[in-house]
Amino acid sequence: MRQATASALDDRLREGVARVESADLLVGIPSFNNAATVGHVARTVAAGLRAHFPDKRPVIVNADGGSKDGTSDVIASSTDGLPTITGAYVGPPGKGSAFRAIFEVATALGVDACAVVDSDLRSITPEWIRRLISPIRGGRADYVTPLYARHKFDGTITNNVAYPLTRALYGLRLRQPIGGEFGFSPALAHDFLDGAAFGGSNVWETDVARFGIDIYMTTTALVRGTRVVQAFLGAKIHDPKDPGADLAPMFTEVVSTAFRLAIANPDAWTDVRGSTPAEIIGSIDPVEPEAVNASVEILQRKYAAGRAEHQRAWDGILSRPLPDRIDDAAWTRIVYDFLLASKQRPGETGQLVGALVPLYFARVASFIAEARDLGTEGAEQLVERQASTFEELKPELIARW
Repeated sequence: MRQATASALDDRLREGVARVESADLLVGIPSFNNAATVGHVARTVAAGLRAHFPDKRPVIVNADGGSKDGTSDVIASSTDGLPTITGAYVGPPGKGSAFRAIFEVATALGVDACAVVDSDLRSITPEWIRRLISPIRGGRADYVTPLYARHKFDGTITNNVAYPLTRALYGLRLRQPIGGEFGFSPALAHDFLDGAAFGGSNVWETDVARFGIDIYMTTTALVRGTRVVQAFLGAKIHDPKDPGADLAPMFTEVVSTAFRLAIANPDAWTDVRGSTPAEIIGSIDPVEPEAVNASVEILQRKYAAGRAEHQRAWDGILSRPLPDRIDDAAWTRIVYDFLLASKQRPGETGQLVGALVPLYFARVASFIAEARDLGTEGAEQLVERQASTFEELKPELIARW
């Protein structure tokens, strides 16, 4: 295995750390060609820090993936004079490598609390910064996940895998374990860098360096037994993706990471039964999220193509014949079957999850068909029903583990 890069910081990030020297609070913004949206994000972060933490020394850190549109310059000019560090991360291209750089800066500056926010947000408000950071500063929590109102066809990886699997395995109902906006303690930042929860492998050469980062952070916090809460942030309006057209690589990276973490940490979940609600920071106000398009035709076409390619692999993995329609129970057993296959063949986890992608497309198509005429609340009940099924069928997973 290739040795890990000694640091994820380029010269500009290092120079920024030397210039700032120390800080109390840090908000990180990963980016790649986000000049059109990141100015609003940076201004809002700065406003939130000024309004809610006027007596603290904040710093805003931008870890960029080599943007060609002046993203970092936009951030540097949009932070209202607050100390700002911008530069490019060093490592495999991806969101996780950007986060690694942010964790390094947080550790170097000795901050008391950290938060990260996505660079394509259009709905971020200054209140988001307070809700992500205050529980950490006040000693109420070590890790804060977001709680959003999202359109019924947005967040399909969250709804169908990340939420129900995390809830069933680790026993805490975190609705958005891969939401994108998080608050965390400096001790957790150190744990994220260390990668011990990943089982001793070089975590920053895996999918954690890409879109596996969010589920890695959340699972690490759960495995470590830290205090985890949710912060209600209202509607998340960003650049959404059609699940059939855009999400296959993200699905593979997220689910591969979730599987590897489950395999590395069985002591954290095999004795867990049922789940408990996570504490919520902030009142849950009714909001109607922005509509997201989802093409059932594309999903069905990709499922058919995937079936032709992966049927032989499915026959060797699935414990039951594949039904015509993938309902809650069928989907739960499929995910558990693939997790078990990954345990048996850990070196092939990426390929195995790649074979799961077409089945995910079929599952999302089934969900869309069932939720098409439902409002936000009705669709959310379907998501909760799926999560409950993951819990109910967990004993089958344990018996085969």
